[in-house]
Amino acid sequence: MSHSYPKINIRLPEIKKAFIALFIIPICISGSQACSDDPTEQPPDLRTQIARMLMVGVRGTGPELNEEMKMLVSDLGVGGIILYEYDAISGTRPRNISSFEQVKQLVTNLREASRQPLLIGIDQEGGKVSRLKPQYGFPPTVTAQYLGALNNPDSTAFYASRTAEMVKSTGINFNFAPVVDLNTNPECPVIGKLGRSFSANPDVVVNCASIFYTHQKNAGILTTYKHFPGHGSSTTDSHAGFTDVTQTWKPIELEPYSQLIANGLCDAIMTAHVYNAHLDSVFPATLSKKVLTRILRDSLHFNGVIVSDDMMMGAITQNWSLETALLKAIDAGVDLLIFSNNVSVYNPQIARQAIDLVEKMVTDGTIPPARIAESYNRLTALQRKIETRSNLE
Repeated sequence: MSHSYPKINIRLPEIKKAFIALFIIPICISGSQACSDDPTEQPPDLRTQIARMLMVGVRGTGPELNEEMKMLVSDLGVGGIILYEYDAISGTRPRNISSFEQVKQLVTNLREASRQPLLIGIDQEGGKVSRLKPQYGFPPTVTAQYLGALNNPDSTAFYASRTAEMVKSTGINFNFAPVVDLNTNPECPVIGKLGRSFSANPDVVVNCASIFYTHQKNAGILTTYKHFPGHGSSTTDSHAGFTDVTQTWKPIELEPYSQLIANGLCDAIMTAHVYNAHLDSVFPATLSKKVLTRILRDSLHFNGVIVSDDMMMGAITQNWSLETALLKAIDAGVDLLIFSNNVSVYNPQIARQAIDLVEKMVTDGTIPPARIAESYNRLTALQRKIETRSNLE
């Protein structure tokens, strides 16, 4: 069995230009009103637009929705729900996933109860980072590192297809995978040691990621690459606290993003909570306009959805208040803010608190309304991708 995939040509000059552009390209974000295909349709109210920018974790396997689930999708109208199989705070399972039929029905009920088209997110990378596990009736998977070491398109296609089909079968529509971090530090506690990177070679990473993208697209699944601008060289875990890659990060870590974007193989990109003084002397990437706007938007020409890594991770919560983190992330260019409720604290009111804070900052002029509309429009366009792909199946 053979497959034909486009040849990926890596162009290092593009990466060098992106790195240089951090210091020479002016920041320019054009605002717009929230829009729809119908020019006569009024844009939704501000709180509706803000709510769509949130993806939240919640406890419960359902499949009948509990009160918190109803509050999130029916009352507040959040843009997405992220599912986990393990509750890291209580150290127990199941959290949201106990069987194929159960999670499929839970997803169906969430989508039916939602005020708007709902994104259902999951981290189904393969290997150690898999929420849909064999113990719940799903097929076994392998790590990205295993596939990168094989570097065989047919093997990668087999497991990419398996991943796409199992995600699709549950009704989940947004996979936070694959990882495109370079395995520049095999001892990295959160990437290399867990086998989450395909390779230290960007050619291998790009080719493997392209195959995953193709199969997920064909299954109607949105693909998210992570963690921009690169987490593979870190020596610490951003879940636990401040993570500084100033001395270890290299511009080559942008290479997978540059090529995947240039080849039109990119739905969404997740940020990294990594600090790099060479890129921004104050803020980690998730909160950095220099990283997300100057590099990712202006230099690499990414116009899609930017997703934050979990805003409840220690790298953020130990150093910034919720209000400051929201302000800086939105100003930096984040469109979809993830609050997992699955790191150290479970806060059933986190979505309402976030909406209230952002609404206040827009009302008092701290955040321009056009900035919220930008994200709302990108998320609307992302949702249309799902609908288009589903119609083609």
